[in-house]
Amino acid sequence: MSNDAARRGNSYHVSLLAVPDAVVSTLAGIYDVMNSVAVMGINSTASSAVFQVEIVGEVVGPLDLVSGVPIQVQRAITGITTTDIIIVPSFLLRADCWEQNRYPQSIQWLRTMHERGAIICSACSGIFLLAETGLFDGKEATVHFNYAAIFAATYPAVTIHPERVLVISGLREELICSGASMSWHDLVLYLIARFAGATTAQEVARLFALQWHQDGLTPYMIFEGKLDHGDAEIYSAQQWLSTHFSVVNAVDEMIKQSRLAERTFKRRFAAATGITPIAYVQRLRIEDAKRRLERTNTSIDEISWRVGYEDAAFFRRLFKRTTGMAPSAYRKRFCIPEFAR
Repeated sequence: MSNDAARRGNSYHVSLLAVPDAVVSTLAGIYDVMNSVAVMGINSTASSAVFQVEIVGEVVGPLDLVSGVPIQVQRAITGITTTDIIIVPSFLLRADCWEQNRYPQSIQWLRTMHERGAIICSACSGIFLLAETGLFDGKEATVHFNYAAIFAATYPAVTIHPERVLVISGLREELICSGASMSWHDLVLYLIARFAGATTAQEVARLFALQWHQDGLTPYMIFEGKLDHGDAEIYSAQQWLSTHFSVVNAVDEMIKQSRLAERTFKRRFAAATGITPIAYVQRLRIEDAKRRLERTNTSIDEISWRVGYEDAAFFRRLFKRTTGMAPSAYRKRFCIPEFAR
């Protein structure tokens, strides 16, 4: 907490940083939910904290966001000398890359506010801008899993965990980031619980029907084998496996197809794809099982058999180890409800 926050008692100033790359849904959603504590009087006790939320940016006035919707920047960062919490909303990366050095004024302001005690947060891909400050170097963070490879290549000094919903780093636990898309719900609920109390966070969650992503983000991630490795023999094996992963002894059959020695094949496969052949087969089978659980009413035992496992108990254990959820729980979470069919 900054000294300025202490002077304001139980009121915390929240700066929502808007830049043209921002997605309007995340920015507006965070604004409404955090503002609700004060605007709608969701105070569990008279002493509960409230948040003074402002949309801030480099220039006051209308700002066209990447979504194509303008938003009003209420205050210029040049006029903000202290703030308690800064949140950078999610971005939509153009051409699947992040162009650095476009917002030097915002970067310097973020560094200065951090030095003065501010909590620095990002939602989803907003971590790309925060990582540019250098504050996350040598620390852990999370980002939308679709952007994980790009982030790792752009900021190799930051350890990225795209499967995690929320990552809290820093000596003061002052560097906070949330993972994919709607996990900004977890970020906001965490901040409300931390500064206004768990009861207030529960009431906000109830009011907006928000849920914590307690199973993590692994269930949402889709396995895509690495194909751009340049090993033609392994690529050919992967292409065959994409339609034959359910066959008995799939790894042995793949090796026969390649005409390479077993040790040579396994070594080259791991070097090219980053995982062992058996792990690759398992991931393909689990992905097929996920689609069947999402789109059909087929029993779990039959799905197990169809993807290549005669032992349904082993399949259930493997599925949970891979996705973080039991097959039945996964189906309940991701299948289309009857009223929507």
